[in-house]
Amino acid sequence: MKCIELLAPAKDVACGIAAITCGADAVYIGAERFGAREAAGNQIEDIARLTEYAHKYWANVYVTVNTLLYDHEIPEAVRLIHQLYAIGVDALIIQDVGLLECDLPPIPLIASTQMHNTTPEKVAFLEQVGLQRVILARELNLQQIKAIRAKTTIELECFVHGALCVGYSGQCYLSYAIGGRSGNRGQCAQPCRRQYTLVDSSGNILSKNRYLLSLKDLDRSDYLRELIEAGITAFKIEGRLKDKAYVLNIVSYYRQKLDTVLRDMSLKKSSSGKSGIDFTPNPLKTFNRGYTTYFLTGRDRYLAALDTPKSIGEPIGVVRSVNKHTLTIESPISLHSGDGICFFDHDNVLQGTVVNKVAGKTVYPNEIGDLERGTVIYRNYDHEFNTQLNKSRAKRTIAVVFALNETPDGFAVSVVDEDGNAAEQTLACEKVPARNTDSAVASVRKQLSKCGTTEFTCADVHVDWAEPYFLPAAVLNELRRNVLDKLAAVRLQRRPVTRGNVFRNTFPYAEPQLSYRGNVLNKFAEAFYRRHGVTHILPAAESGLDLQGQNVMTTKYCLKYQLGFCSKEISSRKIAEPLYLVDEHDQKYTLRFNCTTCEMEIFFGK
Repeated sequence: MKCIELLAPAKDVACGIAAITCGADAVYIGAERFGAREAAGNQIEDIARLTEYAHKYWANVYVTVNTLLYDHEIPEAVRLIHQLYAIGVDALIIQDVGLLECDLPPIPLIASTQMHNTTPEKVAFLEQVGLQRVILARELNLQQIKAIRAKTTIELECFVHGALCVGYSGQCYLSYAIGGRSGNRGQCAQPCRRQYTLVDSSGNILSKNRYLLSLKDLDRSDYLRELIEAGITAFKIEGRLKDKAYVLNIVSYYRQKLDTVLRDMSLKKSSSGKSGIDFTPNPLKTFNRGYTTYFLTGRDRYLAALDTPKSIGEPIGVVRSVNKHTLTIESPISLHSGDGICFFDHDNVLQGTVVNKVAGKTVYPNEIGDLERGTVIYRNYDHEFNTQLNKSRAKRTIAVVFALNETPDGFAVSVVDEDGNAAEQTLACEKVPARNTDSAVASVRKQLSKCGTTEFTCADVHVDWAEPYFLPAAVLNELRRNVLDKLAAVRLQRRPVTRGNVFRNTFPYAEPQLSYRGNVLNKFAEAFYRRHGVTHILPAAESGLDLQGQNVMTTKYCLKYQLGFCSKEISSRKIAEPLYLVDEHDQKYTLRFNCTTCEMEIFFGK
């Protein structure tokens, strides 16, 4: 039976444990260095602790080593990888192919989405050189995913939730061009979340001071079945900079959605146990800029969050009346004291305040500002929901069945878990017939059912003896503790483990030449590509390349389409190309449009 994985982000160990507890089959976390989120690094000791916890449930831990590396960093990166292998990490997410030229332990390697995994040819190449999973570009639609699946057997992972990069991952150099902070080095300054003005070559302002490159967040929760049918086996939630509340809410939401799909398709998840939560997950109550499925089923005109890069939360209702200190809202949703609310003012600028008190339909905000009748109110912080999350006592347990059997010289307690693992503990003792038959059986069931703080929960207890016997509670408890300890050890021994194997072959790379967009930053990466037939290689942008006049972003997102200027559509709006983006520092970027592939390119300067 094919296993499907739900993969969650972990900013730190606490977030990772929360993700596993709420049902993630795997988590991905950054080590102290070389992760694509520089601000989300973790010590080896902490990752080891997370790994130990995850492995109880046969869940996996993947570590990101997915930045481009300079020559002098390669030895340190290799030492780190050996340390991660030693603590039992299940796989590495990498970007720099130079690592494939190094002496690595037999740890599975996952191709980061930063490797620009968009075609069957690219994915097939990565499979041929020994990677065991590929994280696909977010821009791919269902048909493109199916085409990749048809040409490969490698594991395919895709993003289903979280923040979106506007450019193809690994192919964005905008942050580096502006201020030297490279996204490929984990240092992106997020220039896509800034304001820009769009002008044409005649100087006409087409859109002024808007967040023209800021996309909404991804939510593909309604397409999990279609993605599985297309060939996806791992669903990834973005968010290694997000807090524990985000992880609890979003992982729980996807766990519930995915479990329903797996039942309908007669599939199973890739880890053990069942999570119990004491809240109702809702992605609208967690940081979001509005949601989109991106290009999964075709082009969507409403991809961007043009008015703000901040979280707007969930719509509450429309202001019916407002005075100096209060407002009333036409709303089916109740607000509460402590809630955060926001709205767009008459200049279309997002404003926010806190709710001090609610009396019926009357709301007492901390500030009224320039609220007007007819304004749409959003709740971007639900105080009661977040309080519930903070107090949550989620628990993940593995179902077991106990059996007490009579033996010639005493008794044996055996246990079998939901994965078929078994253990047994025997007791040699005198058999004392019970005075009360019913209470003897009830005592056995009661004591064996008490799994306490372990990862196990009792689904059933079977008792098989010639006649009821008296067994003290302390004896039964000791038998239960010992047999569960043995079961835990058996589970660790039998946990499915995959080994990696890099193939140092000469399988040809699809392109004979690489520009700076090939991201070759070290001699090891250069040697890799030359061995695979690439004859002309330019160094990566991060080598110090002058990007003036160069392509610093390629994106499937098209501003002409977004704003109604697409030449493929009937439009009365005439524009003089080329178009330019101008930032708050008057830096100008030239836009070029490839209408054949429906892609937009951004060039640094005129």
